Amino acid sequence: MNVTFALVTARRILTQLRHDHRTVAMMVLVPTLLMVLLRFVFNTEQAFSAAAPALLAVFPFAIMFIVTSITTLRERTTATLERLMTLPIGKLDLLFGYAIAFGLVAMAQVVVAVGVSLAWLGLEIDGSIWLLVLIAVLDALLGTALGLLASAFARTEFQAVQFMPAIVMPQVLLCGLFAPRESMTPVLEWLSNVMPLSYAVEALESTTRSNELGGTLVRDLVIVAGSAVLALILGAATLRRRTP
Repeated sequence: MNVTFALVTARRILTQLRHDHRTVAMMVLVPTLLMVLLRFVFNTEQAFSAAAPALLAVFPFAIMFIVTSITTLRERTTATLERLMTLPIGKLDLLFGYAIAFGLVAMAQVVVAVGVSLAWLGLEIDGSIWLLVLIAVLDALLGTALGLLASAFARTEFQAVQFMPAIVMPQVLLCGLFAPRESMTPVLEWLSNVMPLSYAVEALESTTRSNELGGTLVRDLVIVAGSAVLALILGAATLRRRTP
């Protein structure tokens, strides 16, 4: 991978996003607005603090998946990607450039959501705030990477959206948000164990309960980060110049 090409790609994407105010507002503000809505749904700080950590993983993950998959597909259908690939730039350079650009947006997204949750919504955690932010950012990057991977298989923006119930929703249902993973049937528990969102949720919940950086938490972080890198590599391997 050529770092210079990746950074140039990231700069180009950020420049485009700077002129797309609605997309930026959606990525940065929607998770925070959903956390505010969740706070008033539960109507107590205690109940909110119990549910919020898992949703700090789910909301950025889902939103970054949708935005990234559609944005990347649009670049291919408008032949922008085809023109770029006539230059001496590799597919991995392109995807890592996208990941850097959207990763910076994801960082802003998570910082705003976590900051509002802690300062105004009454979220209480026993662990490190910085570790909480790090895990949430890694989870948003995972959504970005899976969105880039999904965009390689979609031909239209509608098809890109259709990947959400196929890729995102099963992970949301099986990540432990609605029921403990160990209480699921063996098949569902096995599926949960191979889905990276499960480890992101587990890491966030662990951080809110304890200030210790234990072996399980480190394992969860490695799995989430490794899954994001693997998705980027697979996305580069399957990336086509344009949609037929």
